[in-house]
Amino acid sequence: MKILLFGKTGQVGWELQRSLAPLGQLVALGSRSSEMCGDLRDADGIARTVRAIAPDVIVNAAAHTAVDKAESEPELAEALNARAPGILADEALRCGALLVHYSTDYVFDGSGTRPWTETDPTGPLGVYGRTKLEGEEAIRHAGCRHLIFRTSWVYAARGKNFAKTMLKLAAERERLTVIADQFGSPTGAELLADVTAHALRQVRKAPAFDGTYHLAAGGETTWHGFATFVCDHARRAGVPLRATAIDPVPTSAFPTPAKRPLNSRMDTSKLRGTFDLRLPPWQSGVERMLTEILPENP
Repeated sequence: MKILLFGKTGQVGWELQRSLAPLGQLVALGSRSSEMCGDLRDADGIARTVRAIAPDVIVNAAAHTAVDKAESEPELAEALNARAPGILADEALRCGALLVHYSTDYVFDGSGTRPWTETDPTGPLGVYGRTKLEGEEAIRHAGCRHLIFRTSWVYAARGKNFAKTMLKLAAERERLTVIADQFGSPTGAELLADVTAHALRQVRKAPAFDGTYHLAAGGETTWHGFATFVCDHARRAGVPLRATAIDPVPTSAFPTPAKRPLNSRMDTSKLRGTFDLRLPPWQSGVERMLTEILPENP
């Protein structure tokens, strides 16, 4: 099996290089790859790349994920999140490849308290969610075999993440204020990559499993709960932190260019049932990540 991966340097793409490598011949490209085009802004270039490699599977882990910046650069978000997935879908149909693509809870409006299912009506609140939804629709319209994984609150040990930011601030300040009215599940890039590899193998054998799935770690919390968990774990590991309190505040306390969904809960029952999976609680993934990033002898 030949696998073509776009977005190899991102959080999810980095982990996918590990999880996909045992499945076959892996060609991993980033936006600055020199030999072949991995830049999703170059529509003709990525089409030529797919035709040259003729993969059995295309995995698109590249996207415009800067939610606030997307509000001021909608053309770029449209190119990366909407047009490029459509081109990859057209090329996947042409060569008979399976396309794996990642989307987001931002395709919903964040209302209510019930976890979102795959069939719930969409209603993105901003440019990021709108362009990601357009990308999904372009893939489905193309008619290629596909797996679309909607996820939320993605983090990884590599690169910047919310936990690292909280630890830095907690070491510098005596009090923190963190949003407590947005609900979701912190989901590790490692989990996304491993589930992708597992599902990909099964879908190759059972085309009826094609479609859209919600993929997130088990359980739920708020950003305040996430921050508290991170700081408590760091203290138990002996990391000195100045912050003695983490105060819960509403979303309105931190105005941003892009509106955030309050409800990012994801119903993963379809994924778990179809692929016979158990998704671990979010705490276990975060603990593993913290073990990697915290100093052994602080």
